[in-house]
Amino acid sequence: MPVITRSITSEIRAGLSREELWEGEDKGLIRCWETGRELAKSRPELAEAANNDELPVTNWKGGVSRTLKKLEKFGALQYLAQWQGLRGEDLKIDTTQEVTITCSKTGMVVTFTSDISKLIDTNTEETAEEADHGRPASGVPEQSLFS
Repeated sequence: MPVITRSITSEIRAGLSREELWEGEDKGLIRCWETGRELAKSRPELAEAANNDELPVTNWKGGVSRTLKKLEKFGALQYLAQWQGLRGEDLKIDTTQEVTITCSKTGMVVTFTSDISKLIDTNTEETAEEADHGRPASGVPEQSLFS
Protein backbone atom coordinates (compact mmCIF):
# COMPACT_ATOMS: atom_id res chain seq x y z
CA MET A 1 0.00 0.00 0.00
CA PRO A 2 2.05 2.98 -1.21
CA VAL A 3 -0.40 5.72 -0.14
CA ILE A 4 -1.48 5.72 3.51
CA THR A 5 -4.53 7.86 4.30
CA ARG A 6 -6.83 8.38 7.25
CA SER A 7 -9.40 11.08 7.97
CA ILE A 8 -8.92 13.44 10.91
CA THR A 9 -12.48 12.51 11.93
CA SER A 10 -11.41 8.87 12.47
CA GLU A 11 -11.35 7.65 16.05
CA ILE A 12 -7.95 6.88 17.51
CA ARG A 13 -7.64 3.12 17.51
CA ALA A 14 -7.44 1.21 20.79
CA GLY A 15 -6.65 -2.33 21.85
CA LEU A 16 -4.38 -3.21 18.93
CA SER A 17 -1.35 -5.44 19.32
CA ARG A 18 2.19 -4.29 18.64
CA GLU A 19 2.11 -6.26 15.39
CA GLU A 20 -1.12 -4.59 14.30
CA LEU A 21 0.22 -1.13 15.17
CA TRP A 22 3.75 -1.36 13.74
CA GLU A 23 3.97 -4.30 11.35
CA GLY A 24 0.82 -3.91 9.27
CA GLU A 25 0.63 -2.52 5.74
CA ASP A 26 1.08 1.06 6.99
CA LYS A 27 4.29 0.18 8.93
CA GLY A 28 3.18 2.26 11.93
CA LEU A 29 2.43 5.48 10.06
CA ILE A 30 -1.17 5.53 11.28
CA ARG A 31 0.03 5.08 14.87
CA CYS A 32 2.54 7.91 14.45
CA TRP A 33 -0.24 10.15 13.13
CA GLU A 34 -2.49 9.16 16.05
CA THR A 35 0.35 9.96 18.45
CA GLY A 36 0.64 13.40 16.84
CA ARG A 37 -3.07 13.97 17.45
CA GLU A 38 -2.65 12.94 21.10
CA LEU A 39 0.42 15.17 21.50
CA ALA A 40 -1.56 18.11 20.10
CA LYS A 41 -3.85 17.81 23.14
CA SER A 42 -1.18 17.17 25.76
CA ARG A 43 1.52 19.46 24.33
CA PRO A 44 -0.33 22.33 22.61
CA GLU A 45 2.95 24.23 22.12
CA LEU A 46 4.06 21.46 19.73
CA ALA A 47 0.79 21.72 17.79
CA GLU A 48 1.14 25.51 17.61
CA ALA A 49 4.71 25.19 16.31
CA ALA A 50 3.65 22.62 13.70
CA ASN A 51 0.76 24.83 12.59
CA ASN A 52 3.26 27.68 12.17
CA ASP A 53 5.17 25.46 9.70
CA GLU A 54 7.90 24.70 12.20
CA LEU A 55 9.35 21.21 12.55
CA PRO A 56 9.54 20.76 16.34
CA VAL A 57 11.70 18.01 17.77
CA THR A 58 9.79 14.85 18.66
CA ASN A 59 10.85 11.25 19.06
CA TRP A 60 11.25 10.70 15.29
CA LYS A 61 14.07 11.94 13.07
CA GLY A 62 13.00 15.06 11.19
CA GLY A 63 12.48 17.79 13.75
CA VAL A 64 14.95 20.65 14.08
CA SER A 65 15.71 22.81 17.10
CA ARG A 66 18.31 25.03 15.46
CA THR A 67 20.05 25.70 12.18
CA LEU A 68 22.89 23.29 11.44
CA LYS A 69 25.92 24.06 9.25
CA LYS A 70 24.42 21.95 6.50
CA LEU A 71 20.96 23.45 5.86
CA GLU A 72 19.48 20.22 4.49
CA LYS A 73 18.79 16.92 6.22
CA PHE A 74 16.62 13.85 5.92
CA GLY A 75 13.73 12.88 8.17
CA ALA A 76 11.59 9.78 8.62
CA LEU A 77 8.10 9.40 7.19
CA GLN A 78 7.06 8.56 10.76
CA TYR A 79 7.91 12.14 11.73
CA LEU A 80 5.88 13.46 8.79
CA ALA A 81 2.87 11.37 9.88
CA GLN A 82 3.20 12.63 13.46
CA TRP A 83 3.55 16.22 12.20
CA GLN A 84 0.33 15.89 10.17
CA GLY A 85 -1.42 14.66 13.32
CA LEU A 86 -0.02 17.56 15.36
CA ARG A 87 -1.43 19.95 12.75
CA GLY A 88 -4.89 18.32 12.89
CA GLU A 89 -4.64 17.23 9.27
CA ASP A 90 -5.80 14.08 7.54
CA LEU A 91 -3.03 11.52 7.23
CA LYS A 92 -1.82 11.39 3.65
CA ILE A 93 1.59 9.91 2.90
CA ASP A 94 2.76 8.36 -0.34
CA THR A 95 5.47 5.97 0.83
CA THR A 96 7.04 5.93 -2.64
CA GLN A 97 7.65 9.70 -2.68
CA GLU A 98 9.91 12.02 -0.73
CA VAL A 99 8.41 15.19 0.75
CA THR A 100 10.49 18.30 1.42
CA ILE A 101 9.48 20.89 4.02
CA THR A 102 11.36 24.01 5.09
CA CYS A 103 11.12 24.79 8.80
CA SER A 104 9.79 28.34 9.19
CA LYS A 105 11.72 28.82 12.45
CA THR A 106 15.19 27.60 11.48
CA GLY A 107 15.18 27.66 7.68
CA MET A 108 16.35 24.04 7.68
CA VAL A 109 15.17 22.02 4.68
CA VAL A 110 14.08 18.51 5.66
CA THR A 111 13.33 15.80 3.11
CA PHE A 112 11.16 13.05 4.53
CA THR A 113 11.92 9.64 3.07
CA SER A 114 11.35 5.93 3.56
CA ASP A 115 14.96 5.26 2.46
CA ILE A 116 16.66 4.09 5.66
CA SER A 117 20.13 4.51 4.14
CA LYS A 118 19.55 8.27 3.77
CA LEU A 119 18.48 8.51 7.39
CA ILE A 120 21.52 6.60 8.62
CA ASP A 121 24.03 8.46 6.44
CA THR A 122 22.94 11.91 7.64
CA ASN A 123 22.84 10.84 11.28
CA THR A 124 26.64 10.55 11.31
CA GLU A 125 27.07 14.16 10.21
CA GLU A 126 24.48 15.49 12.65
CA THR A 127 25.94 13.50 15.53
CA ALA A 128 29.38 14.99 14.97
CA GLU A 129 28.01 18.51 14.57
CA GLU A 130 25.73 18.35 17.60
CA ALA A 131 28.49 16.83 19.73
CA ASP A 132 30.46 20.03 19.08
CA HIS A 133 27.68 21.92 20.85
CA GLY A 134 27.35 19.58 23.82
CA ARG A 135 23.79 18.53 22.95
CA PRO A 136 22.37 15.01 22.86
CA ALA A 137 23.24 13.62 19.44
CA SER A 138 19.78 12.21 18.80
CA GLY A 139 18.11 15.61 18.90
CA VAL A 140 15.56 14.14 21.31
CA PRO A 141 15.08 15.91 24.62
CA GLU A 142 16.23 13.92 27.61
CA GLN A 143 12.74 14.05 29.07
CA SER A 144 10.34 11.81 27.21
CA LEU A 145 7.41 13.38 25.39
CA PHE A 146 5.19 10.69 26.86
CA SER A 147 5.95 11.01 30.56
